[in-house]
Amino acid sequence: QVQLVESGGGLVQAGGSLRLSCAASTPTFSMYTMGWFRQAPGKEREFVAIISRFGTSTVYTDSVKGRFTISRDNAKNTVYLQMNSLKPEDTAVYYCNGDSRGRAPTFTMSIPGDYWGQGTQVTVSP
Repeated sequence: QVQLVESGGGLVQAGGSLRLSCAASTPTFSMYTMGWFRQAPGKEREFVAIISRFGTSTVYTDSVKGRFTISRDNAKNTVYLQMNSLKPEDTAVYYCNGDSRGRAPTFTMSIPGDYWGQGTQVTVSP
């Protein structure tokens, strides 16, 4: 069973930055498409960003394009989400997702992979 452990969430003022990390407990991390999803209170979970196995392809939801950057370090079994110019509407629980089938990001954005982290809270104050 693969474990995904997120860190880096917190409280930040609008316009600020946070960097989320997700560490995976698998030696085959490079086989996984990885992504970030979020769920705001009263809303459904939505995809934020997905990155391919070797980081050559990424997709972002429109509302974060130009502000968020997903990246990965396969040597450290870790995926990151750098969030800049944060807005109050970015407030949500952010979940790391791992797709063991290594599908293209355009698939995983619609049908998430099989592993989830426990989530980390991001709160952006006005």
